[in-house]
Amino acid sequence: MKLHHKGRTALVLALVAVVGMAFRVSWNALRDIAGAVGADETAAMLYPFVVDGLMALALIATLALTGRDRTFALRVLGAYTVASLVLNYVHGLVPELHGRTVDWGRLADWDPANWALVLLATSLPVGSIYFGSDLVAKVLHHRPAPIPAASANAEESTETERKRSTADLPVSTPAPITPNAVALPRPVAVGFLKSTLPAKPVPSIAPAPVAPIERRAVAAESTRPRRATGRVPAVAKSTRPKRTPDQLLAEARKATADWPDAKVTAEGIRREVRTSPANARLLRDTLLAERAATAAEVA
Repeated sequence: MKLHHKGRTALVLALVAVVGMAFRVSWNALRDIAGAVGADETAAMLYPFVVDGLMALALIATLALTGRDRTFALRVLGAYTVASLVLNYVHGLVPELHGRTVDWGRLADWDPANWALVLLATSLPVGSIYFGSDLVAKVLHHRPAPIPAASANAEESTETERKRSTADLPVSTPAPITPNAVALPRPVAVGFLKSTLPAKPVPSIAPAPVAPIERRAVAAESTRPRRATGRVPAVAKSTRPKRTPDQLLAEARKATADWPDAKVTAEGIRREVRTSPANARLLRDTLLAERAATAAEVA
């Protein structure tokens, strides 16, 4: 919501009035604190400007700066606000500060608290010089980022492209192509140029009789190989009879009698006995078990 110019002016004036009244309320406390830590009359009168004045300067710098500089100004504002609050609180707790009857350099009965308060009160003027100069330098060297006019330029470019995409003239059509017509000479009869001799009569040849083609149904050609539909002849069958497990075991024992245990494998048995891999594995396990049992009996 945008405020009117008069509304902004009234808001700023109200802020200045509140800050001025708060400064007047804090004046006596800071002046008495300054007198208690050794400041003369003139220095005590200027001490409130050192603390509360830097707070006002930090507030203005916060409104003018951006980014890390604005964070720094906020920290200075917060630190001096807390310091002013502590000094005003001590002024309210120690009634002797009101009549300036307190001992010089004595703000609290407990020594560590008194040392901390004296250090705080005496360091604020030095901090005001440092932080105030830094804030002013930051404000003077601050360059606000220009407001990008990308939206306006984008609208103009879009409108320009839209205008460019619309053609003002109709689409040009190519010129018609006229064919190159060439007049051809009229055909002339052959008899007009020279006379032709009568052709010699040729005897007619009777056409040979042609047998009609008989239509038969032809089976469609199949790309798949044919399977044997009949019985396999006895000659094509294997002549080797099917061996029983006992026969296979006997052949395996005979073939592997002189083999070491490392050589007794399923693949080796399969090649020697010529059997399936499953049978070869069973034979290997049986032979190894027999050899293990024999070795245990001997031991």
